[in-house]
Amino acid sequence: MSKIEWFQNARFGMFIHWGLYAVSARPGRGEWHASIDRVPPEAYQKYFDLFDPTDFDPVSWARDARQAGMKYAVLTAKHHEGFCLFDSAYTDYKSTNTHSGRDLVREYLDAFRAEGLRVGLYYSLVDWHHPDYPAYEDPFHPMRGSESRKNENCDFNRYLDYMHAQVRELCTNYGKLDLLWFDFSYEGHTGADWRSAGLVEMIRALQPDILLNSRLEASGGELGSLLTSKPTPWAGDFAAAEQIIPPAPLVMPDGRPVCWEACQTMNDSFGYVEGDHAWKGAAVHIQQLVDCVSKGGNYLLNVGPDAKGNFPPEARRTLREIGSWMRQNGGSIYGCGPGRKVDAFGCRTTAKGKKLFLHVMHLPVGPLPVAGIRPEEIQYARLLSTGAEAEVLTSGWAVQNYPGYTFLNLGQKAGEAQPADGTADLVVELTLR
Repeated sequence: MSKIEWFQNARFGMFIHWGLYAVSARPGRGEWHASIDRVPPEAYQKYFDLFDPTDFDPVSWARDARQAGMKYAVLTAKHHEGFCLFDSAYTDYKSTNTHSGRDLVREYLDAFRAEGLRVGLYYSLVDWHHPDYPAYEDPFHPMRGSESRKNENCDFNRYLDYMHAQVRELCTNYGKLDLLWFDFSYEGHTGADWRSAGLVEMIRALQPDILLNSRLEASGGELGSLLTSKPTPWAGDFAAAEQIIPPAPLVMPDGRPVCWEACQTMNDSFGYVEGDHAWKGAAVHIQQLVDCVSKGGNYLLNVGPDAKGNFPPEARRTLREIGSWMRQNGGSIYGCGPGRKVDAFGCRTTAKGKKLFLHVMHLPVGPLPVAGIRPEEIQYARLLSTGAEAEVLTSGWAVQNYPGYTFLNLGQKAGEAQPADGTADLVVELTLR
C-alpha cells in the first residue's frame, strides 16, 4: 500500500480545534478572536491563566470519532495564538504550564491510536505570541498597526528556527504520525519564506510515511501547486479546501487526479463559540461527505471542544446520527472514488470495483429514473442499508414512455431505509456485469 492509499480509502476524518480561544468563546470570533478584536498579549493572558480543562477525556473523544465512522483525526497542536497543547522545550506558553499541567497532545495521540484511528496534528505556521513574528505590517496579527510595535526589532529567522524546532519535536517525541496539517500561507509568508524545503526534508527524514497538506504555500481559499504540471517540493501530498467542496474532481493539467480534502464545521465556527447555535445537522454532513467522495476527496468534519474539554452535546448527537448511517452505508464511502456519470434526480455516485453506488438524496415520485446506464449492464441492484432488492423495471406503468432511462423500483423499502427527515441519503448498490 502506498503511503497515500490509506488516506484515500479512509475518506472521513475528525478535525479538532482547541486552544485558549475555547475560554474566550466570543461570538463570531472563535480561534480568530485575538486578531479580529486586536487583543494585546497582556489582555489575552487571562485565557492562559483560566485554561483548566477538568473534563478532558480523549478516550471519549476517540470513541465518538470511531463510532461516527471516522478513520483519522487531526488536533490543533498549536493554533495562530501560539499556545501549545504539547510539552515543548522551546516555550513556556504551553498546556503543561497551565492549571491542567498535562501534555494534551500526547493524551490525544494515545487515545486515538488505541481506538484504531490514524492520527494527525495541526500546526500553525503563524504565531501571534512569539516576539519574533512580525506584527506591525502583518494583515492578521492582533498588534498590526499598533504604535507599540511600530519600531519592532523582529528576527524572523529566529522565529523560523523556533518553528522548525517545534515541528522536529512533534515528529520526534510522539511516535508515528500519519498527518501533519500546516496552516497557513499568505503574501510575504509562503513557500520559501518558511524555509519550506529544509522543513519538508527534515519531516520526511523523521517520519517517512507522513502526509503533508498543501498549506506551506496555500491558504484556505487556495489549493497550491499540486494542481499544476510542476508542483513545488513543498506542495504537500493533498490539497486542503476549506468551507467549500470543489464543484468537480481536482486534476492536474494532464487530467491526473489530485488528492484533496475539504474541512467543514458543524456550526459556523471551528473553535468553540458559546453562542453559535447554527448546527447543520447530520443529513447535511452526510450529503457533504458523499459529495466529497463522489469527486475523489476526503471530508474532515470539525468539532470545537469547550474550555472544560467537552464536545458540545449538539456535536455528539450529530456524530451519533452520522455513525448510524455509516454503519449501514459505509461500504459506499470507504475505499470508494468517483463513479461513472449518470443522470438521476438528486443523486451522487461513488464506486469501488464493479460496485456503483447511487446516493439518492431526494426520494423520487415512483421508480427512480437513471440515465447513462442500461438495464442489461446491471447484474443486481439492492438497498445498501437493508440488502433488500431494488428491482430493475423493464416494463410497467409509464416505463415504456422513457426508453433512455433505467427505472429502479425503490418501493416502500425506500421509505423504511430513509432517515425520518427524508433528506439524508438512501444508497442503492448496483453490481455491474
